[in-house]
Amino acid sequence: MMRLVGLATAAGMLVALALAAAPARPAATATALPATQALFSSYVADDKMPGIVGAFGAGDRPTVFVSAGRIADEGDAPAAGPDSLWRVYSMTKPVTAMAAMILIEQGRMRLDQPVSDFIPEFKEMRVQLNPNTIDSRPALRPITIRHLLTHTAGLGYNIITTGPLLRLYESKGLLPGAFNVAMETRMRQLRPTSLQEFARRVAGVPLVADPGTTWRYSMGLDVLAAVIEKAGGMPFDAFVQRRIFDPLGMKSSYWTVPGGAAGRLATTYSFVAGRRIPIDPGATSVFLQPPSFPYGGAGLVMSARDYDRFLHMLQDLGTLDGVTIMRPETARLAMSDLLPPGVRFTSVPGETGGVAGPQMGYGAGGAVILKDANNAFGAGTYAWGGAAGTHAWVNAVRKLRGTIMVNYLPATQWPVRDQTIRALAADLAPRSTR
Repeated sequence: MMRLVGLATAAGMLVALALAAAPARPAATATALPATQALFSSYVADDKMPGIVGAFGAGDRPTVFVSAGRIADEGDAPAAGPDSLWRVYSMTKPVTAMAAMILIEQGRMRLDQPVSDFIPEFKEMRVQLNPNTIDSRPALRPITIRHLLTHTAGLGYNIITTGPLLRLYESKGLLPGAFNVAMETRMRQLRPTSLQEFARRVAGVPLVADPGTTWRYSMGLDVLAAVIEKAGGMPFDAFVQRRIFDPLGMKSSYWTVPGGAAGRLATTYSFVAGRRIPIDPGATSVFLQPPSFPYGGAGLVMSARDYDRFLHMLQDLGTLDGVTIMRPETARLAMSDLLPPGVRFTSVPGETGGVAGPQMGYGAGGAVILKDANNAFGAGTYAWGGAAGTHAWVNAVRKLRGTIMVNYLPATQWPVRDQTIRALAADLAPRSTR
């Protein structure tokens, strides 16, 4: 993750400088970034992926969109572009986290408030004695909102948990995510049908660690969605729509892709023995049917244009196009290190890759760079990625942001983010010598 965020920050800075050097124009195009365009085109020409879209922005200048290829392998599939739809999976987490920050700003919840104030079943949690048993002991302290925001609640996650605890998760349907219709058919038989029931079931299984003692990737943002429902006084997805998507004009962000937008939905692929295999075709995607409940950790389908608007709001500290989503101090807090005292951001799962460095922290649903000795522009970057290869970063100090949209598993199949950095550097170099 240190490499992910550090390189992403460098990319954002390079784009910021490149765009600052370019003359203003009414609409940004990929011609502003020819090396990046050539790179993206090469991915398609070399048959590494059907298509890819990037959105790069600096300050309030027009976003530069770079795209290549199509949203699926089929010859008649539409070209990939700013409004194509992509499964952003864990890039849902920052959206959920900012919804919580809005409620914190409003005083409807507090950062260090016990979760049990909203969902009483969390009042007396227990901790797994060791990974080989579900035997447990009482937790030393309650889970708080901060813990859910920062993956320090002691919760596990079905995508990384193993052993008897994973089997318990599966038996209770603690499976907050969708991948394709075949898997969904099985998982839906086990999964609860509401966020509140999901949260209550989570409260009934052992934690993997005492709250506030260690960073561990988790379903904390899914539980947080249930808290948002309680504190916000409306369904979680309705709250996000009303307080984030609608005000920002994000018209291509969905928990369920409507039929009229299905033609824009990319196909997700997996790589088997070096071959690209479709695992969730856009035309029949599991995301065309309503989920068991809106997954706050991995449930959104979004366009590059929409995610850029979300990042632009964060870049401008809570306001975009004259619309205020949150106050500047709330946005700064969300993108600062919120880890409990003594806890370090130590690692991330395979979906985002790498190991965190000592100058990394963790904010509201995303990693933050506290200091980067190798890049003077690193401090202040807030970033996260998704299981199917998507990436996003924003630096409110330097006023820059970037999004990359692809849909294949594993996310590490191709070094897209590293190569994009080098391409952006090449785009900048001719300008920097003028």
